[in-house]
Amino acid sequence: MFPQHRQAFRAQMQDGDVALFPGATLANRNNDVDFPFRQQSDFWYLSGLNEPDGLMVFSKGINGAPDDALFVLPRDKKMEIWNGVRLGPEGAIGQLGFAEAYNLADFDAWFGDLLSKAKRLWYGLGQNTILDQKVIQMLAGLRRKIRLGMEPPHILMDPRPPLALQRSIKSPAEMELMRRAAAISSEGHLLAMAQCQPGTYEYELEALIHNTFRRHGSNDSGWSYPAIVAGGNNANILHYTANDQAVKDGDLVLIDAGAEYQGYAGDITRTFPVNGKFNPAQKEMYEVVLAALKASTEIARPGYTHEDIHNKSVEVLVDGLLQMKVLSGSAAEHIESGSYKNWYMHNTGHWIGLDVHDVGRYKVDGVSVGLEPGMVMTIEPGLYIQADDETVPAELRGNGIRIEDDIHITGGDPEVLTAAAPKEVADVEAACQAERIAPPTLETPIAS
Repeated sequence: MFPQHRQAFRAQMQDGDVALFPGATLANRNNDVDFPFRQQSDFWYLSGLNEPDGLMVFSKGINGAPDDALFVLPRDKKMEIWNGVRLGPEGAIGQLGFAEAYNLADFDAWFGDLLSKAKRLWYGLGQNTILDQKVIQMLAGLRRKIRLGMEPPHILMDPRPPLALQRSIKSPAEMELMRRAAAISSEGHLLAMAQCQPGTYEYELEALIHNTFRRHGSNDSGWSYPAIVAGGNNANILHYTANDQAVKDGDLVLIDAGAEYQGYAGDITRTFPVNGKFNPAQKEMYEVVLAALKASTEIARPGYTHEDIHNKSVEVLVDGLLQMKVLSGSAAEHIESGSYKNWYMHNTGHWIGLDVHDVGRYKVDGVSVGLEPGMVMTIEPGLYIQADDETVPAELRGNGIRIEDDIHITGGDPEVLTAAAPKEVADVEAACQAERIAPPTLETPIAS
């Protein structure tokens, strides 16, 4: 997979081009404790190297220069005793398929020589300030030697926009990883529904979910983003992550949590009753959000745009707000004025892949991006009614409901990667009442 990604990017380069990509470095948490390492997504997409401080170089049409080369930390028995075995240059060639690989200490001299032969440099400034300064100094040094026949590249290109476009269309191999991430994510939500009961703390549900992610092979921390586990009115805080309150009988709990598998993200939101049964007002509100999700999913196909998905959800949600007597008057007027944003204030979805909010533009020259086969996006309509909102019927107050699926755009019907996480009212209630103990194997089917 990774060599194919490199080949596809190099196909966009011209003869005389050089491209430089930095990997992530360790980030200190406190004193001598670092945060768990997570590779920079573009670097992972192209290299497959899960070690810090790597540097990757591509070249095209430069005599004697390899198509790709990787610079890595050297093998070091003493350091490996403390921090684990490193791949080393030999492993980078043998396991990752690079044409050449070197120790990091060799980079400056090697790259400086290559840069003197390049016409254009692909490099994204602002990502690694230390490397930025090094590259700038190398370019300045070459400019001082123009009279001696050395010339720096005349054009600096940012590789991130074309790479984002490339990453937006997932390959079959990537889709298999995303299906796995979605299956693991679904399993976590199923377990949380079954184990939740009045008095359970939000962090207990969070722990169940994260345990499920790690148990089924999710990397690093196990999650693709910190879980939101929000009981009752906490669900009306969109990015609630305190997760420190007990859930109450009669309330709903909203869980927004996704696993990360080999770098690829799952992202699911489900809302369910703490006691296993929706009350009539909760059910009515839930059905409105579910109808919006279904309507938007139906048009998640080529011929529609990212904005169409959002607009469809807004139409259905506004009709629902009128039906529940939260709004009155004309749906068209409320959509035009944006008055519905008091209860639905976010967009309906985002791209998803190696990043949970994946790279890729939503508009080009002011026009919404059209959906293409291979794209993957979330669809996540919601309604949020604060407990103290006296403008709405009392029985609706204090409920926050969001339902979110991961959708693969195909040439035909959309593929719902997260279909195994129940969302129909009857299915949710059945999952809440099921006797389900943390399973030793992955029971959620992986769509294909």
